[in-house]
Amino acid sequence: MVHLTRIYTKTGDSGKTSTATNERIDKSSSLIEAIGVIDEANSAIGMATEYHNDITDRIQSDLFDLGAELSGAPTITISEDRVIYLENVIDDYNQYLEPLHSFVLPTGPLHNARTIVRRAEREIWKVEGLNINIAKYLNRLSDLLFVMARYHNRGNEKLWIPRN
Repeated sequence: MVHLTRIYTKTGDSGKTSTATNERIDKSSSLIEAIGVIDEANSAIGMATEYHNDITDRIQSDLFDLGAELSGAPTITISEDRVIYLENVIDDYNQYLEPLHSFVLPTGPLHNARTIVRRAEREIWKVEGLNINIAKYLNRLSDLLFVMARYHNRGNEKLWIPRN
């Protein structure tokens, strides 16, 4: 478990940071960039407070686990069952939605979180030797956030109308 007694350590002042295995790496590395964007996504989901429930709580914990695994924590692994969980939740939400006949104009905090998760997924693919379930999880999470946004915006959803 994490035990923090002091927030600043000054060990990052030279542009390096430590992984869970105490390896010092550049803060500009693709690994640290991916971990940082996952943290941003987690914060964006946290900002969507009006939509919080057991699902978002689990997602936020999963995102911490994801970052921990990327950082080299030896006991944390994102497994296929977490991806399947997201797929099941997507299916649960989707049953209440009408099929789409156009693209949705993104509005609200869930769509914002979705776009950050998509960026995190793109960054993950720059990291060598990753657990494929991390990329799958982020892909399904962005889909879930899209479906959740549609669910919460139903009746007020704005669709793209192409202009000729």
